[in-house]
Amino acid sequence: MFTDCIIMAGGSGTRLWPASNSKRPKQFLSAPGNPTFFNAALERALAVTGGEGRVIIITGEGQVPHIIGACAGLDEKDRKRLVVIPEPQAKNTAPAVLCGAHYAEASCGEDRIILVLTSDHLIRPLPAFVLDASAAAAYARDSFLVVFGIPPTSPATGYGYIETASGLPSKPGLPGNPGLPSKPGLTNKPGGPQVYRVHSFCEKPDRATAEAFLAAGRFYWNSGMFAFSSRFVIDEFRRNAPELFRPFERLCRPGKGAYTAEGGIRVLREWPGLKEAYGEVKSISFDYAEAEKCTRTVMVVADFEWLDVGSWDEYAKLSGTGAAEVYEAGSAGCFVDADIPVALCGVKDLIVVVRSGKDGGPPSVLISQKGKTQGVREIVEKIRAAGRTELL
Repeated sequence: MFTDCIIMAGGSGTRLWPASNSKRPKQFLSAPGNPTFFNAALERALAVTGGEGRVIIITGEGQVPHIIGACAGLDEKDRKRLVVIPEPQAKNTAPAVLCGAHYAEASCGEDRIILVLTSDHLIRPLPAFVLDASAAAAYARDSFLVVFGIPPTSPATGYGYIETASGLPSKPGLPGNPGLPSKPGLTNKPGGPQVYRVHSFCEKPDRATAEAFLAAGRFYWNSGMFAFSSRFVIDEFRRNAPELFRPFERLCRPGKGAYTAEGGIRVLREWPGLKEAYGEVKSISFDYAEAEKCTRTVMVVADFEWLDVGSWDEYAKLSGTGAAEVYEAGSAGCFVDADIPVALCGVKDLIVVVRSGKDGGPPSVLISQKGKTQGVREIVEKIRAAGRTELL
């Protein structure tokens, strides 16, 4: 299916502060059914690369130990399929994708079929995702940029949208999915995944615009996942974002001595020119730099359940009562995520998150009413404005 899969595992995930921070971001928090969100993404990556393809993990230097720890349970064969590339600087998703695509092609000397995954979303069931990924791979081989659109269930203002144009046929040989379990959001279409040409990408809308998108019926949430061939996307960067392309063009194939073995996983420690390339490029998303400018873009309609856990309210719904030692008296309906014991007296419907600092991070506490945790964004900005970035 895919010869390579790039997992973007950087970022600080401040929407789930204080449990998620620059030292241990959201993708390494526990996820339903998996040890962490990253482990769930890794499971998807291994599935779509067919037992032989590589998984390229782009992350921050400070997060490499978390990556190594999360991969400890893999068997030796799968560990050998992984390579970790620590970014010299955090520069958003466009440089990360370009770095991964250059590595995929330079290290093998040939065109590669690549799927780019996020590491902080919930996607299930796996068979539905693999089927949709097979449709994406087929179009990627034909020199298309492929995106995954999520059928919207509400006029959400926290997601970007994809506007579709005409429908396209499924590629020959792609099966339907009659054997998949019946769940909300799964259509079990016998004709295989639905594919559309993309008309445009739309920024996060206001409420009225989101309601219009929902009523129109041709708009989908942008999942942030992409498929392409390495040669195609590198050529697209050369044409549409030459200021990003040029610094990475100088990167050559890493030598054997460029890697260290850490926990049985290769970590690319010496890639001449990478630090300089990241020093030159601006911080910009893949959507802005490339997807919005590409004229050969198609969208696969997701037949899987997708959730971007963007607030403590959403996380609490997934996790139930929380993971903590809690003692209550006259309290009800609270969610607690803490690494020390917590006592609650006479309160209800609170979300309480406590990090004591015993893991090496900064001590910090969040207390919020349920339904109000979107305010964490404002809190994070106030912390940053106060110059207390060590808390983030």
